[in-house]
Amino acid sequence: MRVVAGKYGGRRILAPKGRSTRPTADRVRESLFSRLGDLEGRRVLDLFAGSGSLGLEALSRGAKSAVFVDRASTAITAVRANINSLKLEDRCQVIKGTAKAELQRLQAAGVSFHLVFLDPPYGSELSLNALVGVLPLLEVGGEAILENSAAEDLVKAPGFKVLDERSYGQTRITRYNAESGESPAFCRPVGGG
Repeated sequence: MRVVAGKYGGRRILAPKGRSTRPTADRVRESLFSRLGDLEGRRVLDLFAGSGSLGLEALSRGAKSAVFVDRASTAITAVRANINSLKLEDRCQVIKGTAKAELQRLQAAGVSFHLVFLDPPYGSELSLNALVGVLPLLEVGGEAILENSAAEDLVKAPGFKVLDERSYGQTRITRYNAESGESPAFCRPVGGG
């Protein structure tokens, strides 16, 4: 695996050991990020981070900061190694914990993000719950990007509208944003700014 483009384009990144993590393919990330446009100054949350490839790609393309959350020790080890190899420690926070608990903690702390990546295990019921959980953390105009199996039904979450949905083999990427008036303006940004 590698960072596809931006400041760290072409740099190799590690995937967690074992078969429990399914890293987002380079070609899928390339297609997704080409549609996201300018990420300069954005604050990013990479939930179910795995290798951290989505958050790292965002940082490479100008995002200001990233928070990486995963419950697996192997994933946390890989994310930290990738952050260290790219010398991005000052722009990243790595959290070991479940999505539900950490989303609640982040909301209680009043933090917010412009962009949230969600890559839960395929075939789980975590997609809908995680989307609902990130809604209060999104800045006005922010987006949530869900990666799930193309064989699963399109996830429709209250408070979100689908901006774009594309399949790449067995993978589906769906872009959402909060329906007008749903994102709170009271959140405090994480990672400065």
